[in-house]
Amino acid sequence: MEREWLFSLIPLVIGTVLLGFGGYGLRRAAELRRTGVTAEGRIVRHDSRRDDDGVTFHHPVAAWTTRDGRACEHASRFGRGSIAGAYRVGAPVVVLYDPDDPRRFEIRGWDARTVDLVFTVVGSVLTAGTTLAVAVRLLTL
Repeated sequence: MEREWLFSLIPLVIGTVLLGFGGYGLRRAAELRRTGVTAEGRIVRHDSRRDDDGVTFHHPVAAWTTRDGRACEHASRFGRGSIAGAYRVGAPVVVLYDPDDPRRFEIRGWDARTVDLVFTVVGSVLTAGTTLAVAVRLLTL
């Protein structure tokens, strides 16, 4: 038996990891929509991060008060290359947060499930395609 087919396991591992991250993000967002509470908040600043290629991503930091009176201030997990006018410092926003753990939140209109959906689709395609290719290879040996 040749060992070259073992290299096809690389896309299987990558696909499984992407599928896991995407599925987790989609499940987290669905749970937040189901059990979350909305609050009026404001953008207080932007945390900027540079990636390895030198591209800067801006993560808006929202501040709001929970229903039980706790003051919260957290950065969005999603960053973008530029900031739209609706998310400038001082802009009012609607925040959907988990009342048990306000660090789990989303800024309505900013946090999109698109990234999680892309991870899930690409991960599914890689996982299913590689599994099929390995199964065909093993059956035809």
